Amino acid sequence: MRGFVHTTDPVRVVFGTGTVNRVREEAERLGARRTLLLSSPSARSVGPVRASLGPLLAAEFAGAAPHTPVEVTERALRVLRESDVDGLVAIGGGSTTGLSKALAVRTGLPQIIVPTTYAGSEVTSVLGETENGRKTTRSDPKILPDTVLYDVDFTLGLPVAMSVTSAVNALAHAVEALYAPEVDHVSEDRALEAIALIARALPQVAARPSDPDARTDLLHAAWLAGTCLAAVGMGLHHKLCHTLGGSFAMPHAATHTVVLPHVMAYNAPAAGEVMRRIARVMGVDDAPGGAHDLIARVGGPTSLRDLGMAETDLARAAELATAHPYPNPREPDRESVEALLVDAWYGREPGASSRGGPGAAD
Repeated sequence: MRGFVHTTDPVRVVFGTGTVNRVREEAERLGARRTLLLSSPSARSVGPVRASLGPLLAAEFAGAAPHTPVEVTERALRVLRESDVDGLVAIGGGSTTGLSKALAVRTGLPQIIVPTTYAGSEVTSVLGETENGRKTTRSDPKILPDTVLYDVDFTLGLPVAMSVTSAVNALAHAVEALYAPEVDHVSEDRALEAIALIARALPQVAARPSDPDARTDLLHAAWLAGTCLAAVGMGLHHKLCHTLGGSFAMPHAATHTVVLPHVMAYNAPAAGEVMRRIARVMGVDDAPGGAHDLIARVGGPTSLRDLGMAETDLARAAELATAHPYPNPREPDRESVEALLVDAWYGREPGASSRGGPGAAD
């Protein structure tokens, strides 16, 4: 008999097309009458949310930034207090969601998130914040958004390059969930479905960016992968990406995209059955290689060097990412993780350094 423990966080999810028109309804359901609308400087689709809120819109803050810098949160807090708001509405990707969470955990205000990417963090009670060049994460029930409105229409115009990196970010949530110590059959099923949807839909979106069916599949996959992230702890991949983003200012989703196949190859010797299951749902022979090939086929980034990472920082990044123990199928040691990062920096095939030979040459 198989036992398990599964926790379902109480997030209200509204999924479909045109769901933005329900923002005011959801705000009123939460008792909010003076809302703060959050976005980033480059946010798209703020107008429809603003229009939907109508008289419930009390103030706006358009300064959300990657990795949720504490100084940005403090600026938003001043706007919040000056405007006497009683609810938060965020439109955008993971940066805006992070800002909303940071405000909510400090104030206890209800949150409505309207995602425009595939970040998945909107359904988790985890917050990552950056202060003095270090990114730290914490989990608290007060961090969890109250309502998430998934509107497929908002993703139809998402640029292909951003769609690729955001979708692979979601893929990483699902992959790491499968070998997390807390994984149960509910999370396993969701993770495998998310991986299958991403592997099928991402090439379709790359070829036909406004395909509503493919966009629906990717957004559905993002939600599924996000619920996996909410239910289990993450391992080496997320630790590395948090380190690279928080300490070296690397772009969040693009860094996930480059690093994921290499971490999969690193963990494969200790998570062989998981990798075989991933390969089956992706329709490939080898999971790390299949992830790398998928990213390359849809034009995603494959090199940390091309993202602006300095080669001289790789050793320090490996040191930071292995400074404290955390669950991972294969124990991360500084030397092996640095070799993984070197492969990712050069854009080599996953596992090239461990195999040696021509693939390990730059």
